Amino acid sequence: MASASLQFFAFILALFGVFGDITATLLPNWKVNADVGSSIITAITQMQGLWMDCTWYSTGMFSCTLKYSILSLPVYIQAARTTMVLSCILSAFGICITTIGMKCTKLGGDTDSKSHACFAGGVCFILAGIFELVPTSWYTREIIANFLDQTIPESSKHEPGGAVYTGFISAVLLLIAGVIFCTSCFKKQQGAWIYHPKQHHFPATEQDSNAGYNLKDYV
Repeated sequence: MASASLQFFAFILALFGVFGDITATLLPNWKVNADVGSSIITAITQMQGLWMDCTWYSTGMFSCTLKYSILSLPVYIQAARTTMVLSCILSAFGICITTIGMKCTKLGGDTDSKSHACFAGGVCFILAGIFELVPTSWYTREIIANFLDQTIPESSKHEPGGAVYTGFISAVLLLIAGVIFCTSCFKKQQGAWIYHPKQHHFPATEQDSNAGYNLKDYV
């Protein structure tokens, strides 16, 4: 019962991780630059994401521009696009597989099949967390490096946006959920590998009858 509750808790963490993964992939605020300008009326906030760049004006105007050209993008943005999409796909597969392998569901067949499905779902969550953690870390490193570079003007410097923090949090949730699913399955299999030899106990009447037949053979 405790293992089933732990799997359900890991499944809830995985759901939050998948939602955060998809949200971080689509959000346009991976890096943010706030330029106040000469007055508060002309203040603008520039946001850059994986798929679009957006500008928000203090007057309430909001405009976005899609990034159509892939080859013109920096390498870290191209890598972030690829790995984040793979992370979303793997985490979605993990949700589907662990739904079958969880103890609290009646899907997946026998215990061994559910255990294997649970382990496979945990591996998907771990890979999804790694694929999400790598681009967010790389993207953050590029933001910090550009911010500390003295040759870059202040107007071109950015800070990490909400999408980066969302990516970090969802990656940690996916990693924790994957570890819980894999360890719960491993404990179950480890208990199944312990072999207990069966001891056959014959009734006393059967042993006495066999002894009687042996004595008659010598008479």
